[in-house]
Amino acid sequence: MKILLFGRGGQVGWELQRSLVPLGELIALDVDSKQQCGDFTRLDDIAHTVRAIAPDVIVNASAYTAVDKAESEPDPVRTINALAPGVLAQEAKKLGSWLIHYSTDYVFDGSGSKPWVETDLTGPSSVYGLTKLEGEEAIRASGCKHLIFRTSWVYAARGSNFAKTMLRLAQERDRLTVIDDQIGAPTGAELLADVTAHAIRTALRQPELSGLYHLVAGGEISWHGYACYVLNLARQAGLKLKVGEDSVIPVPTSAFPLPAKRPLNSRLDASKLQTTFDVCLPAWQDGVERMLTEILASGK
Repeated sequence: MKILLFGRGGQVGWELQRSLVPLGELIALDVDSKQQCGDFTRLDDIAHTVRAIAPDVIVNASAYTAVDKAESEPDPVRTINALAPGVLAQEAKKLGSWLIHYSTDYVFDGSGSKPWVETDLTGPSSVYGLTKLEGEEAIRASGCKHLIFRTSWVYAARGSNFAKTMLRLAQERDRLTVIDDQIGAPTGAELLADVTAHAIRTALRQPELSGLYHLVAGGEISWHGYACYVLNLARQAGLKLKVGEDSVIPVPTSAFPLPAKRPLNSRLDASKLQTTFDVCLPAWQDGVERMLTEILASGK
């Protein structure tokens, strides 16, 4: 089996290189790849790359994810998040290939308190969310065999993430303010990659499983609760923090006005995925603790 991966340098793409290798021949590209095009702003070249490689599976881990910057430059965001996935889908349909794609909770309006299911009405309120939804729709409209995984609050030990930011600030300041009215589930790139590999193996044998799935770690927490959990683990590990346990102050989203509106409710119900692919998604704490152990051990 031949697998073509786009976005190898991102958090999810980096982990996918590990999880997909056992499945077959892996060709992994990024925006700066030389021999083949991995730049999603070059749509014709992307189509040519897919035709030249003729993969059995295309995995798209590329996306424009700078949600605030996206508000001021919607055209390139749409090209990367909507038009390019549409091109991949069209080429996958011609080749009879599978397309694996990642989407986001930002396709919903963030209202309510119940976890979103795949059949709920969408209602994005940011350029990022609108373009990610358009990408989903383009894939479905193509008729190609596909797995679309909506996820949220993605992190990895490699690169920057919320936990690293909290640890750094907690060593510099004696008081932190963290948003407490946005609720979701921190989801590790490792988990996304491993479930993706498992789902591909299953779907290749059962093409009727083509469709949309929510994929997040179990449970829920606010950003404030997430920060407190990380800092408490760091204290237990012996890291010296300037901020006290009672000095991490919860504040509403309105305290940090930003160009792009954030969903207050980022809960995603992953029951469909767990039942369909016979997987058990771990609690968000499991992945965060493992990630934090790796960060503290590396000293970065």
